[in-house]
Amino acid sequence: MKFVSSALLLFLGFQQAHAFTSLVPTIPTRQSSVRMSASAATAETYTVTPIKSLDGVVTLPGSKSLSNRCLLLAALSEGNTKVDNLLESDDIRYMLEALDQMKVPVERHSAESVTVTGQSGPINSPNPDEVCELFLGNAGTAMRPLAAALCMGKGKFVLDGVPRMRERPIADLIDGLQQLGADVTCVKETGCPPVTINANGLKGGKASISGKMSSQFLSSLLMAAPVVDGDVTIEIKDELISAPYVALTIGLMKKFGVKVEIEGDMDGQPKFHIAASEKYKSPGSILVEGDASSASYFIAGAAITGGKVTVRGCGSDSVQGDVAFANVMEQMGATVTWAPESITVTRDPSVRLKGVDVDCGKIPDAAMTLAVAALFADGPTTIRNVYSWRLKETERMKAIVAECTKLGATVEEFEDYCIIHPPKDNKINDNVLIETYDDHRMAMTFSLAACGGVNVIINDPGCTAKTFPTYFDMLESIATH
Repeated sequence: MKFVSSALLLFLGFQQAHAFTSLVPTIPTRQSSVRMSASAATAETYTVTPIKSLDGVVTLPGSKSLSNRCLLLAALSEGNTKVDNLLESDDIRYMLEALDQMKVPVERHSAESVTVTGQSGPINSPNPDEVCELFLGNAGTAMRPLAAALCMGKGKFVLDGVPRMRERPIADLIDGLQQLGADVTCVKETGCPPVTINANGLKGGKASISGKMSSQFLSSLLMAAPVVDGDVTIEIKDELISAPYVALTIGLMKKFGVKVEIEGDMDGQPKFHIAASEKYKSPGSILVEGDASSASYFIAGAAITGGKVTVRGCGSDSVQGDVAFANVMEQMGATVTWAPESITVTRDPSVRLKGVDVDCGKIPDAAMTLAVAALFADGPTTIRNVYSWRLKETERMKAIVAECTKLGATVEEFEDYCIIHPPKDNKINDNVLIETYDDHRMAMTFSLAACGGVNVIINDPGCTAKTFPTYFDMLESIATH
């Protein structure tokens, strides 16, 4: 694999205006061999040279979703909480900087270990007479939970981010908070940030929200509920997507001493009750599980090449829904071996990967990896129930269609699903420049196209700093060329 500098190229086949908001590359927050250009007019590219096989053991970085949830719950708890295996990335940095700005004491032991001094209740503005402005980049796992939690305390806040964040919907969460009595608004015309909060505490109540767009809205309300002064009931009025992420939230709240009562089926229209007596109490310390979404790249790489890879940090005991991606690879023809904290994947050379038809509503992040695995399959692959792709760090449906097409696939795009027809004889186009759209998962997902024996040029590899700054180093460490 090699790094080169190139002029920033406008990507092909993706003409929607909102996709162009993040063409200027971000600079990784880590020190690395990636030499980023000082000029905003250029972007670094990274060439993944042809990969023959992936073999080895990978220790996963901490989960992004769990890291930011742990930090927030620790801040709302009574007592001090040591958080270990914290993900070192942009999203977590934005949450830590927000806690610093709000004067929540956080002691840094290392990049992956901190101790948070809990506030024994809601987080209040350090300066009640001034507006506290929080910049949260493109971190949805900071924007949504903080928007809810800060409504429960006292103070004036404005939560904002990069241009793409101003295109990511938050209106359903704002609606739920307003039903509970919060003085909170987003941009009326777009239903997106900035979020303006005039908080004076809440007395509890009931809220009925949509769960069709993002499970983060429900998770955010649930995490904030124990610091209000009263009972809280939250009802899903239509359907709940990505239910495993909500289960993850509820499980983590339990570790911090709060019980959530669930009425109904999580896959239907459930109700959630949090009694006024439920309050957060520090568990003392908590270990962040390895990121299951990040595991998908190495799991798919082993399935594609027939190598043997073990990912450590999540397994059969995982609380993350994305571990189910390994089951999808097994459906395609891989051999999967589970242990409580690891997953091992390989493929018999005599077994060819086959196309599958999968409902990925519960694993939307890992489903992106399936799009590239589909290029190596016998027959088409249908990825269903992924409307949420359109609301993520970029418009992922359009992005995946565009980049898979560049690599030689024929892709049929629908509102909430796509069908990927692999290239003839699974022959991937060589030396394709992959546009990443300032989306970390686009960079990591499409690096696997190199498993087709071709060079793949990744534009703006530094965007992986959002969740996995060392991804390309880790990929190289187990690759045979």
